[in-house]
Amino acid sequence: MNAILFSAVWGVVMMFCGAFVNKAATVRNAAVTGLVLLIILNIAELYGFRLMRVDTHGMLAFNSFTLVFNTVAFVSTLVYFFLSAKDMERVGVNLAEYFALIFFVLSGVAISSSFNSLMMLFLGIEIISIPLYILTGSDKKNLNSNEASLKYFLMGSFSTGIMLMGIALIYGATGTFSLERMTTVLSPGLNPLLIAGFLLLVISMSFKVSAAPFHFWTPDVYDGAPTVFTSFMATIVKVAAFAAFLRLFTGTNVEVPAQIKIIIALITAATLFIGNITAVFQQSVKRMLAYSSIAQAGFMCFALFGFNDFAKEGLLLYSAAYSLATIGVFAVLIKMKDFTFEGFNGLASYQPLLAATNTIFLLSLAGIPLTAGFMAKFYMLASAIKSGAYMWLIILAVLCAAVSVYYYFRVIQAMYFRESKEPQALSVSPAFKWGLIVIAAAVVFLGLFPQWLFAKLYF
Repeated sequence: MNAILFSAVWGVVMMFCGAFVNKAATVRNAAVTGLVLLIILNIAELYGFRLMRVDTHGMLAFNSFTLVFNTVAFVSTLVYFFLSAKDMERVGVNLAEYFALIFFVLSGVAISSSFNSLMMLFLGIEIISIPLYILTGSDKKNLNSNEASLKYFLMGSFSTGIMLMGIALIYGATGTFSLERMTTVLSPGLNPLLIAGFLLLVISMSFKVSAAPFHFWTPDVYDGAPTVFTSFMATIVKVAAFAAFLRLFTGTNVEVPAQIKIIIALITAATLFIGNITAVFQQSVKRMLAYSSIAQAGFMCFALFGFNDFAKEGLLLYSAAYSLATIGVFAVLIKMKDFTFEGFNGLASYQPLLAATNTIFLLSLAGIPLTAGFMAKFYMLASAIKSGAYMWLIILAVLCAAVSVYYYFRVIQAMYFRESKEPQALSVSPAFKWGLIVIAAAVVFLGLFPQWLFAKLYF
């Protein structure tokens, strides 16, 4: 509850900063300070400290997984601030408002990871989505940004309507919005109305996490949005939607209908195949990363098959590994003058540190051993193997992971084995370089000691 209250309040504080503070450095410092306090308060709640005793009437439930996941999301956002906060200034003059919108998104993240009522799921997803519509179109002079914002808004509105219809059908079948009460209501068996409601919720959430065949908005929105905000959308927002997706299925003790499991398996297979195959043919690194995020969503879908410790641990590790690596890749991408693969030619010759850290991030996304990405994929597949279902899907995932190596290594090949006539990267500060080093070290550390992240799950 600390995270929900404080992030909302600090979002309002950032709005007042926009009205009364003119210096960009002061605004950035205020945002970083607020985020550090948010992390401290969220960790404090793990030890039993609460800012206020709020009776949510069972609509929210805070457990160790929720609080640890929130910490991962907030720390990833802090990393994002350190690397990309200055780049927000190039988007427009409303720097404080950008930070305010991000804090409102974080409030939605905290709600989505802790909901115990379908109405709170709806509110959490909408609190996340509405600020993102604005951030996507924040580059007002760029027609691509305006187009991306409109597409995102329209697709988001349709998916919201589908979600509400699904919630209405589930309420009609159970007479309650509470996940816990559904357990007792549905103990005798399942009915077609409930299955139809769950199906609509699966479709709606698939829109939110960019799962195929509901992914078609993702490349255009990610490509058209300002790159600095694409980084945030593709990481913290995506993993938050997956945390909500997982809670939707694990919040009750009711067995997920076989029909829904089959549909999720088909969605996972399509997401893995379409995301990886389409990424191979992209000529823009930014657009490749958009399709890559779809492929990564396919792996995260495996958490929905096995409701076991591997699923929770895997999603938590995947959230950290994917967020850190993708934020790092986008931070380097923002510094490039050219977003094509050719724009990375010879980067290692004039910016060796950027090339080296970017290589670690790409290796992690590809799932190469000794990186956090490898262990994250291992836990995801292990959760599905432990559940004993859909072995063909696990084989497909391994083959698709092999395909992903090709398009990630295209960037590495350009950086180290091709020459550039003139430098294509902007100058970077020593602080930025140290930030990349710390993130790269964290990616390797989590690859070697993933259990360190899980310690507080069983606190």
